[in-house]
This record gives sequence, C-alpha cells and structure tokens, in this order.
Amino acid sequence: MSKFQRFEDLDIWKIAVSIAVDVYILCDSEPLKSDWGMKDQIRRAACSMSDNIAEGFEYNNNPDFIRFLNYAKGSSGEFRNKLIILYRAFKINEAVYNDLYAKSIEFSGKTKALIDYLKKFEAEKKKK
Repeated sequence: MSKFQRFEDLDIWKIAVSIAVDVYILCDSEPLKSDWGMKDQIRRAACSMSDNIAEGFEYNNNPDFIRFLNYAKGSSGEFRNKLIILYRAFKINEAVYNDLYAKSIEFSGKTKALIDYLKKFEAEKKKK
C-alpha cells in the first residue's frame, strides 16, 4: 500500500464525502426538509464519517488513525440505521435508499480493510 500524504487522497474519504453531499442534497427537499430532528441526525452521521477520517489522519500516527477509522466505521452504521428507518417510513424512495446503502456498505468494507492493514503493519513494526 502506498503512503498517502493527505487524507483527501484516500478512497474511503472520497466515498464518505460523496455520501455527505448526497445527504445534504436529499435534506434540501421534502419530506426531510421539514423534519428537523432526522435531518440533523442523518447529516451529522454522514459528515462524521469523513470528519473522523480527516481528524485521525492528521494525528500522523497509526494508532490514533485506527481509532478514528473505527469511529468513522461506527458512524457508517449509525447512518445506515437512519437510512433504513427513513426508507421503511416511506420518507425516501428505493433508488435513493439503494444508492446510499450501497455506498455505505462499500465505505464500511474499505474502512475495515484499511483498519486491518494498519493493525497488521503496526504488529509487524513491533516485532522488529
């Protein structure tokens, strides 16, 4: 795996930002536009994914980055849960649900893979 110089170069950050932008656009239309509570919660969960990647990356050490990647992955679960609720309550359509759900699953999988890679790297470093 190559060394990244900026968090903006990470695929998982790009996916997370894409999700957050989609959610902001979604929240600008009804019925979410006037559902202040859910609109705020789903925006926060969506933004938290990329926020945690950015913050963790900037600490410039793998243990902190791993911790923040776990927070980001947790936020993805929170986001997916809210997405499911909105879909089942008929507040978003199936196409929107499927798109955002798929992006969130991709995000979680790639984030988990990066966490595993960094943990392995750190374990190997300790052996030396």
